[in-house]
Amino acid sequence: MSNFVTVDGLTKRYGDFTAVDDLSFSVEVGEIFGFLGPNGAGKSTTLNVLCNLIDYDRGQIAVGGYDIKRDARKAKSLIGLVPQEIALYPTLTASENVGFFASLYGLKGAGLKTAVETALEFVGLSEHMRQRAGKMSGGMQRRLNIACGIAHKPKLIVMDEPTVGVDAQSRDHIMNAIRTLRKDGATVIYTSHYMPEVQDICDRIAIIDGGKLVGLGTENELLKVVTDVKTIAIAARAIDAKTSGLLSSVPDVKRVVYDKEKHELRIDVPLNFDKISLVLQTLLDNGTAIDNMRTEAASLETTFLALTGKELH
Repeated sequence: MSNFVTVDGLTKRYGDFTAVDDLSFSVEVGEIFGFLGPNGAGKSTTLNVLCNLIDYDRGQIAVGGYDIKRDARKAKSLIGLVPQEIALYPTLTASENVGFFASLYGLKGAGLKTAVETALEFVGLSEHMRQRAGKMSGGMQRRLNIACGIAHKPKLIVMDEPTVGVDAQSRDHIMNAIRTLRKDGATVIYTSHYMPEVQDICDRIAIIDGGKLVGLGTENELLKVVTDVKTIAIAARAIDAKTSGLLSSVPDVKRVVYDKEKHELRIDVPLNFDKISLVLQTLLDNGTAIDNMRTEAASLETTFLALTGKELH
């Protein structure tokens, strides 16, 4: 399979600070490519460079075979950006918003009208085409944001946190929309702070930290990178911040997360961890009832933590 995006040796500096440091990766045609990194890793800077929104200091970037500097106009015509921040005009209707952004790519007349109607139908907002964006719910605005980014039928769609703050129904709608875009021939670069989304939808995942690539591959390939971490999952109710803090101070404990919905405590530890009795005693001393316990192999979250030293949030 050929590459639709090629980033080779990308470096971007802000004064003495290097935001992206000799970064190289490629995205295959028709791929949903996860692009992850902790806050400040250089992720947004890379995407802004790729979309030709900011300049860069060194390296070569090609989109659809076009160099983004030498053939900027052609390269940009292939890209659709769905930004993390809602990029809508609140006083304009849904159709007016989509029409405005599609017109920036040269669409007009009957072609523009068809593109607007198709994009709104795709995100399930046909019945709201005359509603002002500012009067829409957060989930509807997110979907309208997507419509504005895809109306001109781009070959590459860059989606930066498209499900932030949406309800479960809107999240499912957006996930299905992304799958449909890929089915229709688009290549997608996808970022999220919600790891289950990444696991569910991405073919390959790149992880960057400090402006450098620290991991790249399928989920299974990335899991093989970390072989010395396991997760202790404990079904327990009403874990408070004090108890979590005490558990975090247990020697060799790498991370403590409590899932309130599942009432499950997840503790990342080394494979040779021998202090489980101390963990259990800490819980019992703080009045925590334990239903059951199991041990799991490394997950994508523990892999991310091991590669970057930070959690994805």
